Amino acid sequence: MIRLVAALLLLFVAAPAEARQGGHWIGGWATSVYAPEERNTLPVADLADATLRQVVRVTLGGARLRVRLSNSAGTQPLRIGAAHVALSADPASARIGRGTALTFSGQAEIVIPAGADYVSDPVPLPVAANGHLTISLYLPEAPARQTGHPGSRATSYLARGNRVAAPDLPGAQTVNRWYQLAGVDVEAPAHAAAIVTFGDSITDGYGVQPNTDRRWPDYLARRLQADPATRHLAVLNQGIGGNRILLDGAGPNALARFERDVLSQEGVRFLVILEGVNDLGTATRDGPISAEAHRALVRNMIAAYAQMVQRARARGIKVIGATIIPFFGSSYYHPDGGNEADRQALNAWLRAPGNVDAVLDFDAALRDPADPRRMLPAMDSGDGLHPSLAGYEAMANAVPLSLFAAPALAAPVDPVQQRR
Repeated sequence: MIRLVAALLLLFVAAPAEARQGGHWIGGWATSVYAPEERNTLPVADLADATLRQVVRVTLGGARLRVRLSNSAGTQPLRIGAAHVALSADPASARIGRGTALTFSGQAEIVIPAGADYVSDPVPLPVAANGHLTISLYLPEAPARQTGHPGSRATSYLARGNRVAAPDLPGAQTVNRWYQLAGVDVEAPAHAAAIVTFGDSITDGYGVQPNTDRRWPDYLARRLQADPATRHLAVLNQGIGGNRILLDGAGPNALARFERDVLSQEGVRFLVILEGVNDLGTATRDGPISAEAHRALVRNMIAAYAQMVQRARARGIKVIGATIIPFFGSSYYHPDGGNEADRQALNAWLRAPGNVDAVLDFDAALRDPADPRRMLPAMDSGDGLHPSLAGYEAMANAVPLSLFAAPALAAPVDPVQQRR
């Protein structure tokens, strides 16, 4: 008996601190990475023998964190000569505060295989919810093919040589994109969870000025932290400008990236899907299509939605469908009555009981009562397609926080049982 007690005590001492304290890893910040289009790709010389410093906003605080680097779009191994994470002294500059070097499996210098990610070893660097981190990478050679996210709405900095721990980078080249960086996890209490907002440019924050954090998921993250009942929740923005459900566009299609950008995120228990306007718009942008083609488009989009719902529910994730907002006045897509009928059909499917677990009616929040095909002028950025800053804030304010206050699904659920 004495030997048994001693063995149990030894196991307790050897157990990780987070296991003893009931903590676990939650995604605090993430972005959807892919091979950027040529116009969003940096010249090779800019990323050779260079320090790349990038600023991100972590929506859930924690005492320890780890950083995910990505070579997922790479065609050759990527060497990281050094990596460093710090609290941002000023989110709109390259200045840093308290920080620490990053290691990966104990190594300061690593080689990430083509198509792979590397997650850093945990580091003790307390960060507050909605606080900013600065992550610096030294790249001895440029990536063979870059992995990035063009719609960062945040300024990144490039300087020659290894300067990952430098307190500032005066004279650095600037670019409003992220590269080779996919996520930050924070150690959080056992009841903490993440919300993935999955979508296109409306979620990615088209029209938001760099370093202002005024996308609709940013406003939602602030609301969550202001309410004691929801302070345990992170918001992970997985929007890509120009993204579509059925076809590749800017980045891979929604189904192709669903595993990586949703199901593989740490601690995800809620999913908000706002996708489809680009499928509807591009279908007729170059000319009208037949009535049968309209019906086939809606049918295929609904089938894709149902696939995402099924896969998320199987992982215990609550699926919240967001209605597609009006875009009849779009100067980019020039939609007609057929497009509007398709939008209404998709929104009707989302609103119908059982197809998703909850509905966010962004359509109702932004539409003009005098002409429901269009956004209210105050909510419209001016292009008829993307909300204004006031529109993004209205979207976040239309989210009932009660959707997240109750526990999410704790285990995989049979979709048939879920609908009963």
